[in-house]
Amino acid sequence: MPETNKLKDLAKKVKAWGLELGFQQVAISQPDLSSASKNLLSWLDKGYQGSMQWMGEHGEKRYTPDQLVEKTLRVISVRMDYLADNNMIAVLKDDNKAYISRYALGRDYHKLIRKRLAKLGKKIETEIDFLGLNHLQLTQRPFVDSAPVMEKPIAEQAGLGWIGKNTLLLNDKAGSWFFLGEIYISLELPVDISEQTNKCGNCRACLKVCPTNAFPEPYVLDARRCISYLTIESQEPIPKELRPLMGNRVFGCDDCQIICPWNRYSSKTKEMDFSPRHNLDNSDLVTLFEWTEEEFLNNTEGSPIRRIGYQRWLRNLSVGLGNAPASQRIVDALNKRADDPSALVREHVLWAIDQQQALDKPQAPEQQSSDSGVKFFKA
Repeated sequence: MPETNKLKDLAKKVKAWGLELGFQQVAISQPDLSSASKNLLSWLDKGYQGSMQWMGEHGEKRYTPDQLVEKTLRVISVRMDYLADNNMIAVLKDDNKAYISRYALGRDYHKLIRKRLAKLGKKIETEIDFLGLNHLQLTQRPFVDSAPVMEKPIAEQAGLGWIGKNTLLLNDKAGSWFFLGEIYISLELPVDISEQTNKCGNCRACLKVCPTNAFPEPYVLDARRCISYLTIESQEPIPKELRPLMGNRVFGCDDCQIICPWNRYSSKTKEMDFSPRHNLDNSDLVTLFEWTEEEFLNNTEGSPIRRIGYQRWLRNLSVGLGNAPASQRIVDALNKRADDPSALVREHVLWAIDQQQALDKPQAPEQQSSDSGVKFFKA
C-alpha cells in the first residue's frame, strides 16, 4: 500500500479510536494561525488579559506549532461534551444558592482528557509499527488547556465549530458545552475541510446578557471584567464596582453559554466523571462558606475548583453572600470570619457584612426570591 494511502487509513482509524475513547468529534488540521496571532497581539496590547501575563509569554510558540513541538505537521483536535445537569437557571435565580460553572462540577477534565489522548497516542504508535511507517520518526504530544496552544482557532480550522461572539467555540450540532484537546503530531495526515462557518448572524444575546459587560465588542473579551477571570484566575481583590454585578456566581460564569441559541442542540455528557460532586450544582452559599479548609480540600479533591485555594474560595463566596437577600444566618456566618487571618478574605467579608446591613429587614428563607443578574431568564 502506498504511503499516502497508509496515512489516509491511519487518519480514519484515529477518528474511530477517538470516538471509542469517548470523544464526540475528532478532526485533523494543518493550522494557519497568522490571523489568530494578530488578534492575540492586539488583545494583549489592550491589556485585556489582566494579570494573566502567561498569555503573552512563549513568543511564537503559541501560534507556530512546530516551534512548540518540533516537526509538527498536523494537529489532531478533539471535543468532549461535559454538561451534566439542566438546573443552571434555577440556581442562578436563587440568590441563596452558589452558582458554579458547569465545567467544574465533576472531575478535573485536564486529567481525564489527557489520559484519553495518551491512549489515542499509544494506538497511533502501534499502528505506525503495523503499517511499516517507522521511518517517518513519529513525534507527538497531547495538550489539554495546559500549554501555549491556541486551541480554539485550531479547532475552528479543523471543523469542530466556529468562534462565536462570546469568544467560545460553537458547534451547530453541539452548542458549546464541551472541552477541547489536541495532539501535535509529525505525520502528514490528510486534513479535514471545515464545514462549520460562522453562524452567529445578527444575534447579540451573549453580549447583552453578560452581567459585567465584559465584551467591549463582538468576538473580544475583556478578561478584567469577566466573572470567570475574577473568580478563578485573579488572585487580587475583586473590584468593588463589579461585586454587586456578580450575583451568586462564585466560580466561573456560564451566562453567555446559557443564552446562546445554539446550545439548544447540546447533549448531556455520557461521562460519569463529569457528574456533580458533593451537591455542588445546588448548594447554599452559607453551607459552602462554612466549610473548613479541610472540608474544602476533601470536597474538591480531583476537581478544578481546588486550584483557586481556600482563601479565594471564601473571597468569592463572600461576594455571593453580600449579594444575597438580607438574612441573619448570613450575617452570623460572615461575622465568624470577620477576623480571618487572610487580608483578602477579611476585606470581602467586611464588604459583604456592609451589604447585608444596608439591606431591608431580613426575610425568612422561604420568603426570599431572586432575580439578581438573571435578566435573560424572564419571558
